[in-house]
Amino acid sequence: MDLAPENVPSAAALTTDEKRLARLREKANQLPFSPGVYIMHDRQGKVIYVGKSKVLKNRVSQYFHERAGHAPKTARMVANVEDFEYILCDSEMEALTLENSLIKLHTPKYNIRLKDDKNYPYIRVTVNEPYPTVTMVRKRTADGAKYFGPYSSAQAVAKILVTIRKSFGIAACKKSFPRDIGKTRPCIYAQIGQCVAPCTGKVTSEQYKEIFRDITAMLRGSFEDVRRSLQEKMENAAENLEFEAAAIYRDRIESLSKLWQKQKVVASPDAEQDIVGIYRGDTCACIAIFYVRGGCLIDSEHFCFGADQIMENENISAFLSEFYTMREFIPREVLLGFDPGEEEITTLAAFLSGKAGRKITVRIPERGDGRKLCEMASDNAEQNAKQYRHESERDAKTLYKLASMLGLEVIPERIEAYDISNLGAEHITAGMIVCGNGKFIKKDYRTFTIRETSGAPDDYASMKEALRRRLDHILNPTGSGFGETPPDLILLDGGKGHVSTVQELMDELGLDIPVLGMVKDEFHKTRALTDGHNEINIAREQSVFVYIYKIQEEVHRYTVSRMMGAKNKTMKTSSLETIDGIGAAKAKALLAHFKSLTAVKAATKEELCEVPGISPALAEKIIGHFNQK
Repeated sequence: MDLAPENVPSAAALTTDEKRLARLREKANQLPFSPGVYIMHDRQGKVIYVGKSKVLKNRVSQYFHERAGHAPKTARMVANVEDFEYILCDSEMEALTLENSLIKLHTPKYNIRLKDDKNYPYIRVTVNEPYPTVTMVRKRTADGAKYFGPYSSAQAVAKILVTIRKSFGIAACKKSFPRDIGKTRPCIYAQIGQCVAPCTGKVTSEQYKEIFRDITAMLRGSFEDVRRSLQEKMENAAENLEFEAAAIYRDRIESLSKLWQKQKVVASPDAEQDIVGIYRGDTCACIAIFYVRGGCLIDSEHFCFGADQIMENENISAFLSEFYTMREFIPREVLLGFDPGEEEITTLAAFLSGKAGRKITVRIPERGDGRKLCEMASDNAEQNAKQYRHESERDAKTLYKLASMLGLEVIPERIEAYDISNLGAEHITAGMIVCGNGKFIKKDYRTFTIRETSGAPDDYASMKEALRRRLDHILNPTGSGFGETPPDLILLDGGKGHVSTVQELMDELGLDIPVLGMVKDEFHKTRALTDGHNEINIAREQSVFVYIYKIQEEVHRYTVSRMMGAKNKTMKTSSLETIDGIGAAKAKALLAHFKSLTAVKAATKEELCEVPGISPALAEKIIGHFNQK
């Protein structure tokens, strides 16, 4: 009779968790010694973590080793892994690219990742036009223009645009050239020498494009190249006795020199670097990135992550590769204030070089200005992480107090708030905003155009329609991701009537989600919450009162803005287009011919037929349409 080895528990003695780890460990030990991507699933089959490795077997088996000694964040992730799958790749570079794609696709809970970039500002230069323009936009499109960014904030972009316009003298007006050349007198900016005045026709398309070539170089960060270019142009103009042109170039050099002097000089004049520093803590982590152009620190960004998101070396390289995928320009050097390992550095450098089309160096400086900058970036990351932790703890306390005051069974980590806005019986709009762990999640905001309410507006019916359509996504998920996570609390911008209406809907649908109304005072400010029967005074808890007030203001702002957007959209469409057979082109032709809508209404059939495209039958439809009014 065989006896089990001493100190080795029998299969029956193993706990459920030990059996899970043993099963996963056995599966991991069967993996090949090849590069690839591994995908961790929880008990519901949801992807919770994606990683890559040059040697899959070694990396994945480490997670399930009996004496792994994981950091707290990794241990939490491993405790939730029920199964994993893997995809083999030909190289670590291919694995990095695939890892990025899978993280974007699944948005795993434990991976660090960039926020949705729809709100990041870019600078757009229309280099393909006769007279280029430079503007701030929120979205990149394949329109042939050059895009720079994304930048850390709209304020940072605004400062850059002001500097560009003052330094290079480009037009700040909304005129379109060459269409508007000679139609108006030069503005005050031309008179004070801050605009080269393309509106006069004295500046050719090629001359204006030449200015934008320097602007483009400056936006790429080549400050010294721009200075040399302007210096050469100034000297050539002076040699040709074009002293007025030489003075303009001289003024541009001085203006840009003043700008550079205002920047924090941190390296040699030709330095073109991004500096990456990190901070890793048990409850939060942060990546800070400094941008050095022309030896000056011109901007910085930081990205903070919560207690669950894992910041291991492989995650950081995936984050940085996605970060630079979003950017038009990659500097010659990326300096790291931490050591992710030689393999990660090599892979990241190869990835960035491939994207940039030139060699990009990724290194860890050991001394000098580079080391100081890395330490500065790491200190910045730590300070931002501490601020993030402080705000998170404050928000958590507020949510705990709110749950206690309302008698909720769980702390409301996800709160949805609703409001109704309309202009009479038109453009009835319901707005939905979302708060997650005390912070607004703008990518989850939604708008509902109310369809069922007709005649006199009915706020109760409108609110019920909006909530029915939103809750349907919980009951009948489509896989789109929207609305499939139920909220812990629903707040309505309204009183007892709104709450009673929505509570009836909840009972009808068989859902049990707390619903409260935000009751306003005579100044339209929230003074209490109501459950449909009783009012709950929130003024005694300042943090809760401020939090609810911010939610009320945000949902009101959002809903009104969406309603006004719908109104403005319809105002851009002529009422003539509501007539069968009249499109935008024919409506425009009618208004151009008669000069006003009133004249169109008063026109006879014969007069209407004088307009190209208007047949006798269509003229009768127009007359009949207005006679019904």
